[in-house]
Amino acid sequence: MKLYHEIYSAYYNAAAAILRASVKKTLTKENLRNYIRLHAFGESMMVIPEGLPGEKWRLLHRDLSTSLQKEPTMPLSLLEKRWMKALLLDPRIRLFDPDMSGLEDIKPLYTPDNFVYFDRYTGGDPYNDPDYIAHFRTIVQALRDEQNIFVSFLTRHGQSREMEVTPHFLEYSEKDDRFRLICSGPQLRYMINLSRIVSCGPAADGDYYPYHSAEMASVTFELEDSRHAMERVLFHFSHLEKETKRLDDTHYRVTLRYDRTDETEMVIRLLSFGPFVRVTEPQSFIDLLQKRISKQQELATFFPGKK
Repeated sequence: MKLYHEIYSAYYNAAAAILRASVKKTLTKENLRNYIRLHAFGESMMVIPEGLPGEKWRLLHRDLSTSLQKEPTMPLSLLEKRWMKALLLDPRIRLFDPDMSGLEDIKPLYTPDNFVYFDRYTGGDPYNDPDYIAHFRTIVQALRDEQNIFVSFLTRHGQSREMEVTPHFLEYSEKDDRFRLICSGPQLRYMINLSRIVSCGPAADGDYYPYHSAEMASVTFELEDSRHAMERVLFHFSHLEKETKRLDDTHYRVTLRYDRTDETEMVIRLLSFGPFVRVTEPQSFIDLLQKRISKQQELATFFPGKK
Protein backbone atom coordinates (compact mmCIF):
# COMPACT_ATOMS: atom_id res chain seq x y z
CA MET A 1 0.00 0.00 0.00
CA LYS A 2 1.42 3.37 -1.00
CA LEU A 3 1.34 5.77 1.95
CA TYR A 4 2.65 8.87 0.23
CA HIS A 5 2.06 10.67 -3.03
CA GLU A 6 3.36 14.10 -4.00
CA ILE A 7 -0.13 15.53 -4.63
CA TYR A 8 -0.79 15.25 -0.89
CA SER A 9 2.33 17.24 -0.03
CA ALA A 10 2.46 20.64 1.67
CA TYR A 11 3.21 22.34 -1.65
CA TYR A 12 0.03 21.10 -3.29
CA ASN A 13 -2.02 22.04 -0.23
CA ALA A 14 -0.56 25.54 -0.28
CA ALA A 15 -1.23 25.93 -4.01
CA ALA A 16 -4.80 24.62 -3.60
CA ALA A 17 -5.51 27.13 -0.81
CA ILE A 18 -4.18 29.99 -2.94
CA LEU A 19 -6.22 28.96 -5.97
CA ARG A 20 -9.40 28.61 -3.89
CA ALA A 21 -8.92 32.19 -2.70
CA SER A 22 -8.31 33.33 -6.27
CA VAL A 23 -11.53 31.67 -7.50
CA LYS A 24 -13.39 33.49 -4.69
CA LYS A 25 -11.60 36.72 -5.78
CA THR A 26 -10.23 37.27 -2.26
CA LEU A 27 -6.55 36.65 -3.05
CA THR A 28 -4.05 39.43 -2.34
CA LYS A 29 -0.27 39.49 -2.23
CA GLU A 30 -0.41 39.60 1.56
CA ASN A 31 -2.70 36.64 2.14
CA LEU A 32 -0.91 34.70 -0.59
CA ARG A 33 2.17 34.80 1.64
CA ASN A 34 0.02 33.83 4.62
CA TYR A 35 -1.26 30.74 2.81
CA ILE A 36 2.32 29.72 2.07
CA ARG A 37 3.37 30.21 5.71
CA LEU A 38 0.37 28.19 6.88
CA HIS A 39 0.60 25.25 4.47
CA ALA A 40 4.21 25.10 3.23
CA PHE A 41 7.74 26.01 4.32
CA GLY A 42 9.93 29.10 4.57
CA GLU A 43 11.81 28.42 1.37
CA SER A 44 8.47 28.03 -0.46
CA MET A 45 8.19 31.82 -0.36
CA MET A 46 10.91 31.87 -3.03
CA VAL A 47 9.14 29.42 -5.36
CA ILE A 48 5.34 29.43 -5.14
CA PRO A 49 4.65 33.19 -5.64
CA GLU A 50 6.71 33.11 -8.83
CA GLY A 51 5.67 29.66 -9.99
CA LEU A 52 1.88 30.04 -9.88
CA PRO A 53 1.67 33.01 -12.26
CA GLY A 54 4.75 31.99 -14.24
CA GLU A 55 5.12 30.26 -17.57
CA LYS A 56 5.76 26.89 -15.92
CA TRP A 57 2.51 26.48 -13.91
CA ARG A 58 0.20 29.02 -15.58
CA LEU A 59 -2.41 28.80 -12.81
CA LEU A 60 -2.52 32.49 -11.84
CA HIS A 61 -2.45 35.68 -13.86
CA ARG A 62 -0.21 38.54 -12.86
CA ASP A 63 -3.16 40.29 -11.22
CA LEU A 64 -3.65 37.14 -9.05
CA SER A 65 -6.84 36.14 -10.86
CA THR A 66 -7.19 32.64 -12.31
CA SER A 67 -8.76 31.00 -15.33
CA LEU A 68 -10.14 28.22 -13.11
CA GLN A 69 -13.93 28.21 -12.89
CA LYS A 70 -14.21 25.93 -9.86
CA GLU A 71 -12.28 25.69 -6.62
CA PRO A 72 -9.67 22.91 -6.64
CA THR A 73 -10.35 19.90 -4.44
CA MET A 74 -7.97 17.33 -3.05
CA PRO A 75 -8.99 13.73 -3.80
CA LEU A 76 -8.91 11.28 -0.92
CA SER A 77 -6.03 8.85 -0.96
CA LEU A 78 -6.65 5.11 -0.73
CA LEU A 79 -5.26 5.16 2.81
CA GLU A 80 -7.73 7.89 3.82
CA LYS A 81 -10.61 5.96 2.26
CA ARG A 82 -9.63 2.78 4.09
CA TRP A 83 -9.40 4.71 7.36
CA MET A 84 -12.83 6.28 6.80
CA LYS A 85 -14.33 2.88 5.96
CA ALA A 86 -12.90 1.49 9.21
CA LEU A 87 -14.39 4.34 11.25
CA LEU A 88 -17.78 3.90 9.61
CA LEU A 89 -17.86 0.25 10.68
CA ASP A 90 -18.12 1.42 14.31
CA PRO A 91 -21.79 0.87 15.27
CA ARG A 92 -21.72 4.05 17.39
CA ILE A 93 -20.78 6.19 14.38
CA ARG A 94 -23.44 4.49 12.27
CA LEU A 95 -26.06 5.74 14.73
CA PHE A 96 -25.65 9.14 13.05
CA ASP A 97 -26.52 7.64 9.64
CA PRO A 98 -23.34 8.80 7.86
CA ASP A 99 -23.09 8.82 4.07
CA MET A 100 -21.00 5.82 2.98
CA SER A 101 -21.34 6.36 -0.76
CA GLY A 102 -18.12 5.91 -2.68
CA LEU A 103 -16.66 3.51 -0.12
CA GLU A 104 -18.63 0.40 -1.08
CA ASP A 105 -15.65 -1.41 -2.65
CA ILE A 106 -13.02 -0.11 -0.23
CA LYS A 107 -11.37 -2.55 2.17
CA PRO A 108 -11.31 -1.12 5.74
CA LEU A 109 -7.95 -0.39 7.31
CA TYR A 110 -9.06 -2.37 10.37
CA THR A 111 -12.25 -3.90 11.74
CA PRO A 112 -13.90 -3.62 15.18
CA ASP A 113 -12.86 -7.17 16.08
CA ASN A 114 -9.20 -6.09 15.92
CA PHE A 115 -9.67 -4.37 19.29
CA VAL A 116 -9.84 -5.98 22.72
CA TYR A 117 -11.19 -3.70 25.47
CA PHE A 118 -10.04 -4.06 29.05
CA ASP A 119 -11.64 -2.56 32.15
CA ARG A 120 -15.00 -2.06 30.44
CA TYR A 121 -18.40 -3.52 31.28
CA THR A 122 -19.58 -6.07 28.73
CA GLY A 123 -23.28 -5.11 28.73
CA GLY A 124 -23.05 -2.06 26.48
CA ASP A 125 -25.88 -0.47 24.53
CA PRO A 126 -27.59 -2.48 21.74
CA TYR A 127 -26.27 -0.30 18.91
CA ASN A 128 -27.67 -2.53 16.18
CA ASP A 129 -31.19 -2.72 17.59
CA PRO A 130 -33.65 -0.93 15.22
CA ASP A 131 -35.65 0.61 18.10
CA TYR A 132 -32.49 1.89 19.78
CA ILE A 133 -31.29 3.42 16.50
CA ALA A 134 -34.69 5.11 15.97
CA HIS A 135 -34.68 6.53 19.51
CA PHE A 136 -31.10 7.80 19.10
CA ARG A 137 -31.85 9.58 15.83
CA THR A 138 -35.07 11.09 17.21
CA ILE A 139 -33.10 12.58 20.10
CA VAL A 140 -30.33 13.87 17.81
CA GLN A 141 -32.92 15.57 15.59
CA ALA A 142 -34.62 17.10 18.63
CA LEU A 143 -31.26 18.47 19.82
CA ARG A 144 -30.63 20.03 16.40
CA ASP A 145 -34.14 21.51 16.25
CA GLU A 146 -34.08 22.56 19.94
CA GLN A 147 -37.39 20.77 20.37
CA ASN A 148 -38.91 19.00 23.37
CA ILE A 149 -39.50 15.26 23.25
CA PHE A 150 -41.94 12.97 25.00
CA VAL A 151 -40.06 9.99 26.39
CA SER A 152 -41.15 6.74 28.04
CA PHE A 153 -38.44 4.77 29.85
CA LEU A 154 -37.69 2.29 32.62
CA THR A 155 -35.87 3.40 35.76
CA ARG A 156 -32.98 1.37 37.18
CA HIS A 157 -35.55 -0.28 39.46
CA GLY A 158 -37.71 -1.35 36.50
CA GLN A 159 -40.44 1.24 37.05
CA SER A 160 -42.07 2.81 34.00
CA ARG A 161 -42.01 6.61 33.64
CA GLU A 162 -43.33 9.00 31.00
CA MET A 163 -42.60 12.69 30.69
CA GLU A 164 -41.95 15.61 28.39
CA VAL A 165 -38.40 16.89 28.60
CA THR A 166 -36.05 19.35 26.96
CA PRO A 167 -32.96 17.45 25.68
CA HIS A 168 -29.65 19.25 26.21
CA PHE A 169 -26.94 16.82 25.13
CA LEU A 170 -25.95 13.18 24.79
CA GLU A 171 -23.20 11.81 26.99
CA TYR A 172 -21.15 8.69 26.26
CA SER A 173 -19.61 6.58 29.03
CA GLU A 174 -16.58 4.70 27.75
CA LYS A 175 -16.52 2.64 30.93
CA ASP A 176 -20.12 1.45 30.50
CA ASP A 177 -20.16 1.66 26.69
CA ARG A 178 -23.50 3.47 26.96
CA PHE A 179 -25.11 6.69 25.78
CA ARG A 180 -27.11 8.79 28.23
CA LEU A 181 -29.50 11.64 27.53
CA ILE A 182 -29.05 14.71 29.72
CA CYS A 183 -32.34 16.58 29.79
CA SER A 184 -34.51 18.80 31.97
CA GLY A 185 -38.07 18.80 33.19
CA PRO A 186 -39.79 21.21 35.59
CA GLN A 187 -37.11 22.16 38.12
CA LEU A 188 -35.29 18.86 37.66
CA ARG A 189 -32.35 17.46 35.72
CA TYR A 190 -32.59 13.94 34.33
CA MET A 191 -29.99 11.49 33.10
CA ILE A 192 -31.65 8.70 31.08
CA ASN A 193 -29.83 5.67 29.70
CA LEU A 194 -30.84 5.32 26.06
CA SER A 195 -31.02 1.55 26.41
CA ARG A 196 -33.86 2.02 28.94
CA ILE A 197 -35.98 4.14 26.61
CA VAL A 198 -39.13 2.33 25.50
CA SER A 199 -40.41 5.03 23.15
CA CYS A 200 -39.78 8.67 22.35
CA GLY A 201 -40.95 11.23 19.84
CA PRO A 202 -41.31 14.97 19.20
CA ALA A 203 -43.54 16.71 21.73
CA ALA A 204 -46.06 19.42 21.05
CA ASP A 205 -44.70 22.91 21.53
CA GLY A 206 -44.35 23.06 25.29
CA ASP A 207 -42.35 24.93 27.87
CA TYR A 208 -38.59 25.07 27.46
CA TYR A 209 -36.91 23.62 30.53
CA PRO A 210 -33.51 25.27 31.04
CA TYR A 211 -30.42 23.22 31.74
CA HIS A 212 -29.82 22.54 35.43
CA SER A 213 -26.16 22.16 36.28
CA ALA A 214 -25.14 18.87 37.81
CA GLU A 215 -24.52 18.66 41.52
CA MET A 216 -20.76 18.31 41.74
CA ALA A 217 -18.80 16.38 44.33
CA SER A 218 -15.10 15.71 44.86
CA VAL A 219 -12.90 12.90 46.08
CA THR A 220 -9.25 13.08 47.18
CA PHE A 221 -6.88 10.14 47.18
CA GLU A 222 -3.19 9.41 47.51
CA LEU A 223 -1.60 7.45 44.70
CA GLU A 224 1.54 5.33 44.60
CA ASP A 225 3.05 5.56 41.13
CA SER A 226 3.86 1.88 40.71
CA ARG A 227 3.17 -0.12 37.53
CA HIS A 228 2.37 3.16 35.72
CA ALA A 229 -0.52 3.85 38.13
CA MET A 230 -0.21 7.62 37.70
CA GLU A 231 -0.36 7.41 33.92
CA ARG A 232 -3.35 5.07 34.08
CA VAL A 233 -5.24 7.29 36.54
CA LEU A 234 -4.68 10.44 34.47
CA PHE A 235 -5.82 8.66 31.32
CA HIS A 236 -8.78 6.97 33.04
CA PHE A 237 -10.08 10.24 34.47
CA SER A 238 -8.93 12.55 31.67
CA HIS A 239 -12.47 13.89 31.18
CA LEU A 240 -12.77 15.12 34.78
CA GLU A 241 -11.56 18.34 36.39
CA LYS A 242 -8.64 17.44 38.62
CA GLU A 243 -5.87 18.78 40.81
CA THR A 244 -2.64 16.84 41.30
CA LYS A 245 0.09 17.49 43.86
CA ARG A 246 3.38 15.64 44.05
CA LEU A 247 4.22 14.43 47.57
CA ASP A 248 7.55 12.71 46.84
CA ASP A 249 9.21 10.78 44.03
CA THR A 250 6.53 8.09 43.87
CA HIS A 251 3.47 9.48 45.69
CA TYR A 252 0.85 12.01 44.61
CA ARG A 253 -2.32 13.53 45.98
CA VAL A 254 -5.13 13.78 43.43
CA THR A 255 -8.50 15.49 43.76
CA LEU A 256 -11.23 14.75 41.20
CA ARG A 257 -14.50 16.61 40.67
CA TYR A 258 -17.39 14.57 39.30
CA ASP A 259 -21.14 14.55 38.81
CA ARG A 260 -22.69 13.24 42.03
CA THR A 261 -25.08 11.05 40.05
CA ASP A 262 -21.97 9.12 38.89
CA GLU A 263 -20.83 8.41 42.45
CA THR A 264 -21.39 4.64 42.29
CA GLU A 265 -19.39 4.47 39.08
CA MET A 266 -16.59 6.52 40.69
CA VAL A 267 -16.46 4.05 43.60
CA ILE A 268 -16.13 1.11 41.22
CA ARG A 269 -13.52 2.84 39.06
CA LEU A 270 -11.29 3.81 42.01
CA LEU A 271 -11.53 0.31 43.47
CA SER A 272 -10.20 -1.04 40.17
CA PHE A 273 -6.77 0.51 40.97
CA GLY A 274 -6.43 -1.69 44.05
CA PRO A 275 -3.65 -0.92 46.58
CA PHE A 276 -2.13 1.87 44.49
CA VAL A 277 -4.93 4.29 45.46
CA ARG A 278 -5.97 5.24 49.01
CA VAL A 279 -8.95 7.60 49.36
CA THR A 280 -8.44 10.17 52.13
CA GLU A 281 -11.58 12.30 51.86
CA PRO A 282 -14.48 12.84 52.12
CA GLN A 283 -15.53 10.35 54.77
CA SER A 284 -18.85 9.74 52.99
CA PHE A 285 -16.94 8.42 49.94
CA ILE A 286 -14.74 6.25 52.17
CA ASP A 287 -17.91 4.80 53.71
CA LEU A 288 -19.18 3.92 50.22
CA LEU A 289 -15.90 2.18 49.43
CA GLN A 290 -16.01 0.17 52.64
CA LYS A 291 -19.63 -0.78 52.00
CA ARG A 292 -18.78 -1.92 48.48
CA ILE A 293 -15.81 -3.99 49.66
CA SER A 294 -17.93 -5.60 52.41
CA LYS A 295 -20.55 -6.52 49.84
CA GLN A 296 -17.91 -8.09 47.61
CA GLN A 297 -16.58 -10.09 50.55
CA GLU A 298 -20.08 -11.33 51.33
CA LEU A 299 -20.56 -12.44 47.74
CA ALA A 300 -17.16 -14.16 47.79
CA THR A 301 -18.26 -16.09 50.89
CA PHE A 302 -21.61 -16.97 49.35
CA PHE A 303 -19.97 -18.10 46.09
CA PRO A 304 -16.62 -19.53 47.31
CA GLY A 305 -15.73 -20.90 43.89
CA LYS A 306 -16.05 -17.51 42.17
CA LYS A 307 -13.31 -14.89 41.92
